[in-house]
Order: sequence, then C-alpha cells, then structure tokens
Amino acid sequence: MRPALVAVMGPTASGKTALADALADRWGARLVNADAFQCYRGLDIGTAKPTRRERYELLDIKDPTEQLTVGEWVERARRILEEAFLEGRSVVVAGGTGLYIRALFEEYADMAEPPNPQERAEIRAWADAVGAQRVFERLRELDPQAADRVDPRNPVRVVRALERALHPPKRQRRPLPPFRKAKLALIPSPDETRLRVRARLERMLAEGWLDEVRRLRERGVPRNAPGLRAIGYRELWDVLEGRCAILDAEVRILRATVQYAKRQRTWLRSEPGLRPLRWNAAMEEQIGEAEANLTLI
Repeated sequence: MRPALVAVMGPTASGKTALADALADRWGARLVNADAFQCYRGLDIGTAKPTRRERYELLDIKDPTEQLTVGEWVERARRILEEAFLEGRSVVVAGGTGLYIRALFEEYADMAEPPNPQERAEIRAWADAVGAQRVFERLRELDPQAADRVDPRNPVRVVRALERALHPPKRQRRPLPPFRKAKLALIPSPDETRLRVRARLERMLAEGWLDEVRRLRERGVPRNAPGLRAIGYRELWDVLEGRCAILDAEVRILRATVQYAKRQRTWLRSEPGLRPLRWNAAMEEQIGEAEANLTLI
C-alpha cells in the first residue's frame, strides 16, 4: 500500500501535537513541523514546541532574526516528502500555520522566493526613506490587485507585497509524490479553546517563558526580529523593559491568542478536503478515525 501523507490541523491548543505523535508512533511515520514560529531556534516555551523535539523535522531551522517564507518552507518540506516516499514511509505534518499546509498539499504554483538580500535591503531602505504612504502608492502602481488585498496601515505587509510585485513568482507547480493524502482537524469549541489557551498560558509562564524572552534579549535579538512576531514575545519584552505589568501582559496574550484561534477556525472552514475528527474522543478513537479516513483513498 502506498505511504500516507497526513496533515493534523486545528486551532491553537487543540491537541494537534499529541495526535500527530500518536499517528507517527502507530505508522512509523516521519514528523514534519508546520508551525511558522516553531521553526525558530530559542522560541521554545512560548511557541509550545513538542516535548520530543528530536522527532520533528523543520523545527529550529532559523534564527529569530531570519525570515522564513512560505516558499522556502514548502521546498524544504517537499524534499523530505520525496525522501520519505522513496523509503516507503508515511509522513505526518502538524502545525497551526494553515497556509503552509495548504500550499504544500495543494501544490501551490505561486510561492515566490524572496529577493536576494541586497535587493531586499535596497527595497527596505527606500521604504524607510520615503514612508509608508509612498510605498503603498508604488505598490498600487505595480499591482493594483495586491494593493486592494493588503492593509495600508500595516507597513510590514505593504513592503512584502511590494517585494513580490517587484520580483513576481515563477509559475511553477510544486508536485508531490503520489502519497495517499488526507487533511484531518481537531476543532474544539470556542469556549473550550479559551479554557485550554488560558491553562496553557499559565503553564508556559510557570515554565519560565519570561526568562526565555530575557535570554533572547541578552543574546542581542532585537524586539522587531521576525521570530518575535509570535504572540506573547513582544508583550513579555515590554514587561522586562518596565512598560507593562505582567498581569496586563497576560491579559493581552490571552486576548491575542483567542483571536488567533478564531482566525484559524475561519481558515479551516475553507480548507479544501478537510476531514474533522471528533475532538473530545479518546486518542485511540481519534487514531481509528484517522485510519478510517485513509482507507477511503
């Protein structure tokens, strides 16, 4: 029987990692991380990295100061899948970055590689010099549709859109080996998600999340580093610099995480071919449902 490629999806704190680990144990499968911020070294507690990190590929592959594009992640993942298929092994992809999984499974053709570092530096230096409004105007001149999709009040996204407009992607599909493919999801209710997010936040703080942020600062990682866009890191940074009380930071982190989970649920409603599993079922029952879905392929 052909090996399987299975994505385990769901909003944050839904239990994706536990199910992915169990499926990999059952099938002898390789595990691939699909959480954008778990790709960063040193961001461990605050991104809820798996306990058995050594099992996961595409974990800890970037420094917090480096960019990671969807296109780069897809290319890295695709190479792993090609190796696994030749080995006759299944692969479980788990994580909350829905665009990564969709781009990989749907073989997106328009995942652009970023411009080279010199070109990117020139674009950003120009953007800093002329201001956000002129950058947005230039984007509208080059790509009106992209300008309609981006929030002009978000200068980071406007600059990225301009980079793509100046360096348009090559229309080349990213074909995958002929795995039996399935996308599975664990989707707790919003109320349950909030309870789980709150409990996880308390656990993260007890495990030393604030100290983790302190170590990043001491290493010289700047507050605006790409990796520190992960929820909670800049809030705790403000605590360390005396701009925010820890209790206020907890409220902000909880609110941002719940809102993020809401956006993830919205994304999942439009995910092609998604097969929800019973969230509150026992682990063995969830594994059984996953295997039943694969028998249909």
